[in-house]
Amino acid sequence: MTSSQIPHRFAPTALMLGNIVTGCSVMAPAGMLPELASGFGIGVHTAGLLITFGAVLLCICSPLSAWLTSRFDRRLLLTATLLVLTLGNLASAFAPDYASLLTVRLLMLAVGALYTPQAAGMAALISPVDKRGSTMAYVFLGWSLAAAVGLPLITFIASHSGWWAAYLAVGAAGAVSFGLLTWRLPSGLKGAPVDLKTWTELGRNRMVLLLLLVTTLQMSGQFVIFTFMGPLLNKLTGADANQIGLVFAIYGACGFLGVVIATRIVDGWGAYRASLLFTCLLFAGITVWTAGAGVYSMMAVAVAIWGLGFASANSMQQVRLVAAAPPLASASVSLNTSVLYIGQAIGSAIGGGLFARDLLGATGYVAVAFVMLALLAILASRPRAPVAALA
Repeated sequence: MTSSQIPHRFAPTALMLGNIVTGCSVMAPAGMLPELASGFGIGVHTAGLLITFGAVLLCICSPLSAWLTSRFDRRLLLTATLLVLTLGNLASAFAPDYASLLTVRLLMLAVGALYTPQAAGMAALISPVDKRGSTMAYVFLGWSLAAAVGLPLITFIASHSGWWAAYLAVGAAGAVSFGLLTWRLPSGLKGAPVDLKTWTELGRNRMVLLLLLVTTLQMSGQFVIFTFMGPLLNKLTGADANQIGLVFAIYGACGFLGVVIATRIVDGWGAYRASLLFTCLLFAGITVWTAGAGVYSMMAVAVAIWGLGFASANSMQQVRLVAAAPPLASASVSLNTSVLYIGQAIGSAIGGGLFARDLLGATGYVAVAFVMLALLAILASRPRAPVAALA
């Protein structure tokens, strides 16, 4: 490694902050569906398609971009992606109609699909092998903070100043993150080239396929509810914008706590046991949400339990994928990001269909079924022989 490739201090923090902006860019509509629907004169279900269509595009572009850009400098890729996300959010604030907003969002996310898998690959490159799990979990802390801080702020700003102001705020955060990445990331780092042989090898790896299935099921179950969490709370409990923002804050704060716990236990426990723990928390939280539907306090407690698992479970998936096929980590992480967005698309589409038909209570039962299947898939992925701690 040359002097230009020596990792700068706080590089993992710069990567984590980029994930905050990426997470806010992806999840922002979930925090302001009523304002978007009212502002453009459309239904809440139609506004929710911003998430569904965005997720479909992300799932396609994530592995495609990993293939097309595998030989590029990681620093250049990550900073360019943050610049596009910044400009996309700023442009969204001035969208004159729903069609324009959707178009800008799809263009923005087509490039934004690069960030999360490339950030994971960069984290793996700049961290010692024995600290790779905790470093990657720390980088993915950005998604927890996007939910803990970003979504409540988006909900607050949108309800008090308008949806356009929320987009401006995310764009401003993107500009700051772009500057930090440019300043702190080392240059000259590249991952292993991704070609057709890479995808073929991944397709023959039973563990990789099982882990991708786990991610799909986990995300499908969560996004049946999460996409419409605000409107569901309003319809089922009469919660106002501030109460909904509080629930988003609880969700994200507990997600933050969960990732902190994950970073401390994964190197000792191993990612399999940690993954099982956090998916059990997902299952418990969504089960309590379903049982307590209509009671605000019960649903808030459910979100706290669920929140402990949501980001940590995905972080453990990333760590397990890297350990399952280290030479193919860049491609497997991008595939995991892809199926993560497939899960979002499946879940939000099912949730939107149920919401449009006023089958609000059914959303919880469908979510529980998906996460139960995810638990069974994790059990099937249990390592068959002693392996390294990260397996």
